Amino acid sequence: MWVLLILQSVALVMGLFAFGHALTQRAEAFQAAERMTKPAWLGITGGGTFALILFELLGAGSIFWVAGFVAVSVYLVDVRPRLIEIQRGPRW
Repeated sequence: MWVLLILQSVALVMGLFAFGHALTQRAEAFQAAERMTKPAWLGITGGGTFALILFELLGAGSIFWVAGFVAVSVYLVDVRPRLIEIQRGPRW
């Protein structure tokens, strides 16, 4: 039970961080990174975070919790590093 509670708490923090990061980025950076638009990623990370809040991992809507976790994880693993790289510029 404690492991699930910790997992759900960490996932929620990840979701809030991902949404906050997407919110603070410039819209042009998403286009330069050749990813979806900023409003699309705000919807994806916001919806994913909402699913992490609303559903439980072992509850009736666990598939929605998993989908929210995957959406937030994709942003953090794929989109966020690319946005940072685009905005930072080439590194020598």
